[in-house]
Parts: sequence; structure tokens; C-alpha cells
Amino acid sequence: MDPEQNTFYRIMNKIFYLLDAPVEYFREKIVVPNQKKYPWYHQKFRRVPTIDECYELDAVCILEAQYQFDRDKMVDDEILSILRQRYEDCGWYYWEDKEKFCTGLYEAYKEAAGAWFAKYGDLSAQQSVIDAFMKQKHRMIWERRHGPVGSGMTNKKYAI
Repeated sequence: MDPEQNTFYRIMNKIFYLLDAPVEYFREKIVVPNQKKYPWYHQKFRRVPTIDECYELDAVCILEAQYQFDRDKMVDDEILSILRQRYEDCGWYYWEDKEKFCTGLYEAYKEAAGAWFAKYGDLSAQQSVIDAFMKQKHRMIWERRHGPVGSGMTNKKYAI
């Protein structure tokens, strides 16, 4: 017996299409053409000029650089938080064998924490992109004169 010839099947099929047709039409004509075309779950912002590329009185450029700095800081905070959480979870899982199995995670966390502190550490509570840029500039000048931070002072007279 062919299901197409069954009256019940044909009635149920018509009810299904009666309910499904408007939904399918709405999705194909409105939702899909208006979808954003990136495959990420978060919004991807375009990169704007950094603060060193802005003119001194260009308020819009400075504001965009500040917003980008704030977004980058939130991303770096989350990366650091995830690495810390992974290390803590590994420590809870392996307990006494933490040193054996979790050293790679701890090293990755320590490296990321050092990079985070080099960029955002010792800034005030109201962090601005200008303060972070000045911190970076002063660090680069110090490293040019004395070598990498943490390597000790060199005897060279100012290498600039």
C-alpha cells in the first residue's frame, strides 16, 4: 500500500505544509538575507587606527582607539581567566600529581600573566589608551638603554 494514497497521510501532509510554509517563507525571504556573514558567535569589530596613528586633536580617532583598547583588555582578561581556570581545574583533578601533569598549563598562565602585566599593569583604575601607550613608550626607552626588563642593568652608556 502506497502512503501517498492514504487519506490520513494526505491530510496530515497538508496540515504540515499549511503550518510550515509561512515559517519557511519568512526564513528564506527575511532571516537568511539579513544574516551577518561571519562564522563567529561574537561580533567581530574592524580594527581602527591605534592611538599612535591618531592626530593630537582628532577626538573621534582617540575615542575609537579607546574603545578598541577596552575591547582588547576585556579579551585579554578573559584569556587570562580561562588559562587560570584550566590550571586550577587540572590541579583539582590531579591533586598530588599536579606538578607532573599541570606544569605546561602553569607555564602558559605565567607567560600570559606576565604579558598582561607588561601591557596593563601599574595603570590607574581609569585606564586610558594614552596612559598605556606612554607606559609602552617608556618601557621601550628603558629597554633600549638598559636591555630587556629583568636582565639586570648593563654598563653601556645610553645606547640611544
